[in-house]
Amino acid sequence: MIIVKILFLLLFIYLAISIVWLLLIAIAGRFGKLRVYKVNPVKKRIAVIIPSYKEDAIITDTALKASQHNYPRDKFSVLVVADKLQAETVAQLRRIPVQVLEADVNMKSRSVNAAMHYLNENDFDIAVILDADNIMGNDCLEKINDAFVQGCQAMQCHRTAKNQQTSVALLDAISEEININLFRRGTAVIGVSAAPVGSGMAFSFPLLKQIFSVEHILNNPGEDREIDMQLMKQKVFMHFIDDAWVFDEKVANAGVFEKQRVRWLEAQINHIGRFSDADMKTAPRTTIYWVKYLQNFLLPRLLFIMLLGILFALVLAQWVFKFNILTPEPNWWLLIMIMYAAALALSVPGRFYSTATLKAVIQIPVLMLSMIKAILKIKTGRQEFIHTPKTYKP
Repeated sequence: MIIVKILFLLLFIYLAISIVWLLLIAIAGRFGKLRVYKVNPVKKRIAVIIPSYKEDAIITDTALKASQHNYPRDKFSVLVVADKLQAETVAQLRRIPVQVLEADVNMKSRSVNAAMHYLNENDFDIAVILDADNIMGNDCLEKINDAFVQGCQAMQCHRTAKNQQTSVALLDAISEEININLFRRGTAVIGVSAAPVGSGMAFSFPLLKQIFSVEHILNNPGEDREIDMQLMKQKVFMHFIDDAWVFDEKVANAGVFEKQRVRWLEAQINHIGRFSDADMKTAPRTTIYWVKYLQNFLLPRLLFIMLLGILFALVLAQWVFKFNILTPEPNWWLLIMIMYAAALALSVPGRFYSTATLKAVIQIPVLMLSMIKAILKIKTGRQEFIHTPKTYKP
């Protein structure tokens, strides 16, 4: 019994530290203020890079809309990296005002690397990465431009859902906004570099070329986490622009959700190990370093909810059946549960408090099952990209 109580105490300490941190950045994200970027008369030259792996259903629409973005036409260029696209799709792309680079690389990071070496470094100041399903909102490039004119070297746009047609897509859209508030807006407010999402990102052209030439990123399906580590090593702060919108397709069914979470879980596990690699020994031990390190140990949200649900059932059972197994007392467990719920509630935008969300909540057990199945499919050291197909066009 003593060993069980010690294990529960250790679990409580882990959860308490995690939840206090999450609540802190949730409050910062909800009530803090970030710099606002506007249209700037100085126009930097921007390369918009769109890696596309087997995304024949949507890439032509994405590329066309990117090419029509409201930024001076002579100041930006769109490049699609066509990896495993059908010949007909490539022909369609060549008929619209974008550049097309055909590649056979099977990895997003290698597609970006190929793009950075294909483009002339002297022709561009900024490189923007979009996914094949991403649509930029009005003035997105204008706000990115203003940020870089003001001295920014790396920034993350506000990626948000462009589809909520199913309960799973709606829940995924809410999850995206929670992550934005916690790990982009909230951390940036308190002076910790925002975490890259993987798309809707912008970098100075030489910096991105250097990052995507690093060996660790070229065989890494979790390139966003490696970007984060490389920026941290170089003491480059990643800014977050709250109103530079990039609309992203959310997963619409549990099957695709499971595949996506396998990829994310593997990336998280691999990057916990990355902190022990030889090249990371030279990383400056700043506050940002330790925050990034500890954030890798946070449980995915669904696992957090599942664990707290089990613990809540134990609290109720302990009260009803009058046994004593939890350490500390049940009230302390209830307190951290309330704090976690508050962190999530603060991070969900008001527009999602609706009857549609209430109806979608019944899908959470299904997604929990998908998460458990994803855990069982984890394969550390995987070097192939797990493709999650996108089909939604607004």
